[in-house]
Amino acid sequence: MIVLTGMIVMGVVAALGLWAAGAANLPGNAFPRVVAATVVTALGGHVEFAGDGGVIADTQADLTVTPLSVTLAGALVISAGFLRPVRQRAVAGTAELAGWAARIAVLWVPALVALALFAHQNFTMSLGNGIIDDIGDSLGATPEAGFQTDMAPALVFGALWLAGVFVLALLVSRAAPLPARLSRFRESVRPAAFAMVALLLAYVALGVVIGLLVAATRGRAPETFAVILLGLPNLVWLGFTIGLGATWNGRVDEPFGLPMPHPLDAALRTPDVATLHLNSLADYDGRVWWLVVVDAVLLVAAAFLMAVRSPARMRARQHAVHMAVALALTVLMICLVGRVSAHYDLSFLGIGDSGGGFKGELLLKPQVWTALGSAVLWGLAAGFLGGRLAKGVHRKS
Repeated sequence: MIVLTGMIVMGVVAALGLWAAGAANLPGNAFPRVVAATVVTALGGHVEFAGDGGVIADTQADLTVTPLSVTLAGALVISAGFLRPVRQRAVAGTAELAGWAARIAVLWVPALVALALFAHQNFTMSLGNGIIDDIGDSLGATPEAGFQTDMAPALVFGALWLAGVFVLALLVSRAAPLPARLSRFRESVRPAAFAMVALLLAYVALGVVIGLLVAATRGRAPETFAVILLGLPNLVWLGFTIGLGATWNGRVDEPFGLPMPHPLDAALRTPDVATLHLNSLADYDGRVWWLVVVDAVLLVAAAFLMAVRSPARMRARQHAVHMAVALALTVLMICLVGRVSAHYDLSFLGIGDSGGGFKGELLLKPQVWTALGSAVLWGLAAGFLGGRLAKGVHRKS
């Protein structure tokens, strides 16, 4: 039931987002298969596109992106289902927790296989009416386009995703039991893990509010809802890391249209790979400096939350260290799941496969060590301040 509910929720979120993006009009009744492919990518899978125009044309495309709105929806549902039978217990054995997780995984793997098998489609496209269609037939050029998912990466990353959800759920929930050998980590790890999850969800909630305001005041509501339902965490968590001082590298070729704020879109449309950080984005919109203010407020709030959930005997410097480690791991996770890579390559009668206007690329990747260094510094400062602010709050010893 947990697996079915999680898959349904992810499918519904993906379907609504794709519908808002206009994917419901795809030929060949492909919409359900596109939804399945979106869920596969939300679990870490990979989608490949290909096209064939017979002897006159050929195209190849590749897409690696995680629609984190779909990912987040599934993680929340499955973690809640995983924790429900074991809540309100002080301690649980490792074998008991592993057995409960294994029962879910036994159903999860076949569901992944079915999803990956279903997530493929080929389209036959018309060249037009009359003589154009006749020429295409005579040359054997019946244009086809399609997509498919790689089974092996879908299974591997889908299983790792499920294991990560289980581990994070146990770390975050106060009511969930831990094996006796791990109970000593309850006081140091759980408050920090909870604070990081609350921090990330706060950014998503803030992004939803901003998105709804944009949809209500600036029009283009379908595109805005598509972003909210498919990739809102991709945008707000990217902004979070940039506000910390992280640097990302990226590039967008002209044919790609991106549902993202104008300063970011403009900064990426350069002849070479662009460097994205606060200073470069401020050249397009000075309001980007507000990211620093938002980061500061939410990080101190998260550190305060971590401190009040920790034993009162902990000192501010201990909170600083815990916050620094937790924030560095959180930023590392964003760097791993926030990468985007897409390209297409079209050749027509052999023209275009060596360059020119028949290629396009979309790239977004972080400078990981810069991001982690900034996270550690921010974590130390916010953790110390949050610990000092929580000093007068009554809590357990």
